[in-house]
Amino acid sequence: MEIEDVKERIIKDNYIITFHARRRMDERGIYNDDLVNLILDGSIIEDYPESKPCPSALINGTVGWRHCHVVVALCDNHLAYNHSILAGG
Repeated sequence: MEIEDVKERIIKDNYIITFHARRRMDERGIYNDDLVNLILDGSIIEDYPESKPCPSALINGTVGWRHCHVVVALCDNHLAYNHSILAGG
């Protein structure tokens, strides 16, 4: 997976946030704009091309002062944001 493909989906507002991810975002005080900026400024640190139902990747970035990792799945017609992990937070 290429980060440019992920960013393109974000820029075109062609992504969904799963229920699980939304719940984690709420628990951690992460807003939609935070997620978008993290992905646009972030980088892929692990790639999972065989992931089902769609290839996925772990993206590293920051939300404010917090280092975060997010898992996204690049599906045929949209990007799915699956969950976030706060590192050291």
